[in-house]
Amino acid sequence: MCAARAGQHGKRVAVLEKADRPGKKILISGGGRCNFTNVDAGPANYLSANPHFAKSALARYTPQDFIDLVDAHGIAWHEKTLGQLFCDGSANQIVQMLLDECPESVDVICNADVSAVVKDGEDFAVSASGESYAAPALVIATGGPSIPKMGATGFAYDLARQFGLKVVEPRPALVPLTLGGDDVLFRELSGVSAPVQARAGKTAFDEAALFTHKGLSGPAILQVSSYWRHGEEVGIKFLPQADAEWLIELKRDRPRASLKSVLREHLPDRLADALADRLGIERELGNVSDKELRKAGTQLGDWRFSPTGTEGFAKAEVTIGGISTSELSSKTMEAKKVPGLYAIGEAVDVTGWLGGYNFQWAWASGVAAGESIATQ
Repeated sequence: MCAARAGQHGKRVAVLEKADRPGKKILISGGGRCNFTNVDAGPANYLSANPHFAKSALARYTPQDFIDLVDAHGIAWHEKTLGQLFCDGSANQIVQMLLDECPESVDVICNADVSAVVKDGEDFAVSASGESYAAPALVIATGGPSIPKMGATGFAYDLARQFGLKVVEPRPALVPLTLGGDDVLFRELSGVSAPVQARAGKTAFDEAALFTHKGLSGPAILQVSSYWRHGEEVGIKFLPQADAEWLIELKRDRPRASLKSVLREHLPDRLADALADRLGIERELGNVSDKELRKAGTQLGDWRFSPTGTEGFAKAEVTIGGISTSELSSKTMEAKKVPGLYAIGEAVDVTGWLGGYNFQWAWASGVAAGESIATQ
């Protein structure tokens, strides 16, 4: 996106791609259909040490701008839940669209393994796979270390530090959580999924949670994982629409019902049985005190888990942290103390929610940098 914008303004651009083809993370996104943006994307959907940093770029290149580009290339798409947009066909259409947006002045060079980068007077000099390149502007667009099996590394941070830029500690985000201790019993539910409200700190998401053989996953868990820190608890509301008194009200209407049978009406059988067993209420509701039912309702509304950690960068969709926004112009993405050096996308300490938000940041930050380079 950055190269296309700069190239469209007459700049000669070399895109040095380490992989054997461009856009590999695009190709695997959305189950191969690329969740290319989210209609609701705005600054509130991003985490950063500076929550205001993303506002400028996101305001100047919106989800509708990208949708217009997709439409102009005749790519069919559809909206799923929560504003998420996907290709009807293949993610390869998005990669090809971006390549087609690059004019002849843009060279995309694959299998380019960068071995050295230096500032040589006014220019940056880059050595990659035996070739040398020089330009007055250098853009760090190499992402974060999530999904290392695809070649992802912390190269962006090494390069930033080389030029004296601070880096906010990177950690896995949008990642499954692991369980141990008493919580390990829930691993027996591996494969069971249910709509819940998951919460970490003051942030909550209403989506599905999935029990795995290692712990917790699913969209709701991936979302809160970005806000969770080691040593903290995660709360799950198993019946998002119910309050703490619902079992007491049910007892008056259906005194012969059991907790297990009632929970089975709202949750998968295995999950309902496990929760009822852990609550220890086996009697008919009519024989259970209001106090005990209120306590059970409260726990079902805020079931606490103590994750032992995450499944790490190997399973993380993105990275939190990265090149500090304090080092960059929010309007141009240029490093304040190194003229001509830019950082965009996931390499920067801006991390979106699950559901197309990180792609929108990639497009918006890429356009911001590309437009700035075009004016040089």
